[in-house]
Amino acid sequence: MNLLHWILIFLDVLIVMASAGHALLTKRDPRAALGWIAVCILFPLVGPFLYYLFGINRIRTRAKKLARRSPFRIHVGYDKPEEEALPFPSSKNVPSEFIEIAKISDAVTRRSLVGGNLIEILHNGEQAYPAMLDAIKNAARSLFLATYILETNGAGSRFIEALAAAARRGVDVRVLLDGVGELYSSPRAGRLLKERGVRVARFLPPKLFPPMFNINLRNHRKILVADGSMGFVGGMNIGDRHLGEVSLNPGRVIDLHFRLSGPVVAQVEQVFLEDWSFATGEQSSPTAIGTVRTGSAICRTIVDGPNEDMDKLAAILLGAIASAHRRISIMTPYFLPSREMISALQTAALRGIEVTVILPQKNNLPFVQWATGNVLWDLLQRGVRIYYQPPPFVHTKLFIVDDHYTQIGSANMDSRSLRLNFELAVEVYDKEFSEALATHIEETRKRSREITLEDVYTRPLPVRIRDALAWLCSPYL
Repeated sequence: MNLLHWILIFLDVLIVMASAGHALLTKRDPRAALGWIAVCILFPLVGPFLYYLFGINRIRTRAKKLARRSPFRIHVGYDKPEEEALPFPSSKNVPSEFIEIAKISDAVTRRSLVGGNLIEILHNGEQAYPAMLDAIKNAARSLFLATYILETNGAGSRFIEALAAAARRGVDVRVLLDGVGELYSSPRAGRLLKERGVRVARFLPPKLFPPMFNINLRNHRKILVADGSMGFVGGMNIGDRHLGEVSLNPGRVIDLHFRLSGPVVAQVEQVFLEDWSFATGEQSSPTAIGTVRTGSAICRTIVDGPNEDMDKLAAILLGAIASAHRRISIMTPYFLPSREMISALQTAALRGIEVTVILPQKNNLPFVQWATGNVLWDLLQRGVRIYYQPPPFVHTKLFIVDDHYTQIGSANMDSRSLRLNFELAVEVYDKEFSEALATHIEETRKRSREITLEDVYTRPLPVRIRDALAWLCSPYL
């Protein structure tokens, strides 16, 4: 009995050391590494089991295996490609003050800047949904839709029926639903689509065997590509809540979405097909179409996620902030910047850059708003101007530098987006487009309430404690 007892102790110590050692060697964030090491040591057997279920990043390994078979010859992460790095492709077409940003993005993404694009701004579901449904109706060859949430209410049902009609007329229709986001509505959209003959895949759905219970690591990208020639990106999910102009709509959400045409659509389609391959193991070739120039915007897609070996979006955002000459404008629903991001925004404000951050006055996730309240003072005391825009809840995500460089897409400025979720952004070098969005931000600022240091310092003690406790969890919110 004593021998068996010592054998069990030895195995327990071995398992704890292996789990803690794995966390020490593989976690990039020291807070995550320290947290998992503590869990493994303090909770024998249970801690290593929890680490096995939730702490090991199996996504990066799987993505690298798929990358080696990809028809796009993609390179996951920041590994040195076999061929030489892409030359900076469009420096002569980018204003000189933005060459630094473009070079950083070129090195990080390994994707080319492409010119000749047209980007149209679509306000709320009232403008976005008819445009998207029209693209579905007119598609002749392929339709690729990826979304985090596809509700099965009125708006969602119209999409389901339109996709089913396209499949019946012979269009290659594929719908990629996030495995957790799909659970937001009942009946589930995936089941309704399959019943109508539409090909559906689920991205990392929760399952018991092999164990997969990640609440994070979600595919937060919103993509619709029709025939490889027209694309839609942004932060808008599909459902009645995004019909923001209906004042009686309970829980209505204000948002912007974007219609793309031109060469950048091929990059967006490539992102979808890579995600489809990740979810299904099926390799697909991109739609073969000629390069059609439809506008003047120079664009590039940026993808980020836990399969990457560096935080691409964060790196590019930090580079863009450091390169600003006059103005930085940020609009985001969820604002929990990293320490590095806070320092970059502080430094920009201190060197005379006008830094404006616009947030919703009432968030749909109260605990995120509480955590945000604990970090605002750090920015306000260095000259960053922060505004709360009045309800309804605004889900729009915009990042603009000097009214010429813009990022649009699905990412929020928080740890969940910049470290834990799969996100898609499109960077745009186009003065007219950026000025239109800068005007939108300025109009929003005028009807918003500016937050001051006094507002932050005079919060009641219970509110300050609540906000600080929520902030402790901010890496996981």
